[in-house]
Amino acid sequence: MADSSRPCTVWLGSETGILKGVSVSQKKAFNFCNSTHLSREHEVRALCWSDPVETEVLVASVDGNVKTFSVEKGVFTDGRRCGDPGEGCFVGLAVLSDTSLATCAESGVLRVWKEDSSEPAVQLSAGTNVCRMRQNPTHRHKVATGGKDTCLKIWDLEKPDKPVFTAKNLRDDWLDLRQPHWVKDIAFIPGSDKVVTCTGYHQVHVYDPSSPQRRPVMEAKFGEYPLTALSLPATGGLVVVGNTHGQIAMLDLRKGLVRGCLKGLAGGVRGLQCHASQPVVASCGLDRFLRIHNLEDRKLQHKVYLKSRLNCLLLASRPLEVSAVDATQEVKEEEEGREEDEVWDAMEQVEENPKRKTSEEGAERPQESKKKRNKD
Repeated sequence: MADSSRPCTVWLGSETGILKGVSVSQKKAFNFCNSTHLSREHEVRALCWSDPVETEVLVASVDGNVKTFSVEKGVFTDGRRCGDPGEGCFVGLAVLSDTSLATCAESGVLRVWKEDSSEPAVQLSAGTNVCRMRQNPTHRHKVATGGKDTCLKIWDLEKPDKPVFTAKNLRDDWLDLRQPHWVKDIAFIPGSDKVVTCTGYHQVHVYDPSSPQRRPVMEAKFGEYPLTALSLPATGGLVVVGNTHGQIAMLDLRKGLVRGCLKGLAGGVRGLQCHASQPVVASCGLDRFLRIHNLEDRKLQHKVYLKSRLNCLLLASRPLEVSAVDATQEVKEEEEGREEDEVWDAMEQVEENPKRKTSEEGAERPQESKKKRNKD
């Protein structure tokens, strides 16, 4: 249990179904789960704050349940069914008001749930193969969705009959062939109506719903690998993106130029979030580390090994107590080694085939005999 006087400031969801909290000031990590019922069905896919004062975290898992975790008590206090595993994993979670919650699954089913009802108050289809749903932090009743061959759409959940904005696909290439589209993450740019997306084709797009043009008003590319996550720094004017090869870069939203890269990652980025007031960004992914980088000098300020592959993270809005000294500090777990992935457990042991060995020996004997005859 974390010290209540210094609560966790970073929350992460793992593939093993464990909610992990990290106290940056104490340089410690904590696991919160019911270990007797852990399975891959409890894999955490989305996190969000339940209230503005950040006393509760909503945790969405693969089995379709959304659980409420009390930060102050350090326990799960409530849970409700908000989806079906047959609809795919959760790709987004958002609190619309004190009494309503929005969820979205990979199948594109977007629902609004009221606190006093087990049936959704609103249900609509955002398309197929949806990869992300994000909420507008200024207008909380508005969300954006997008996915593989599913263009960006912005929805007003108070008027859910049709999207308020539907992006148009990119222009055909120079061979007049349709360009594929694959939205992987989305963010609303503060102080404007614009939306920024990153794609599985290493593109960054900026859309302006107030413009008559439904295609991107700005397009940029970074690297050669699919982009998986993005976040907007508090300073504005930049977007931070991460890809499947552990590369993180800062891009200028006006000119589309790369302003710098962050180093130190060793696996695909799955979660990325900039702090609300500080020039830092937290990232997590397949290499099982939480890392916090400074966006001004691009130095690593904090690094924690969390033993499980990580899907998502959630930062508290209060300031993080980090410094460059923390770059070499890692949380040491009492258990030795890393958690074994299920894929390794399921693999069969490969043994040598004695017949193949015999055939190889037999293939060598004629050569040896030939040498002997030549010698004689």
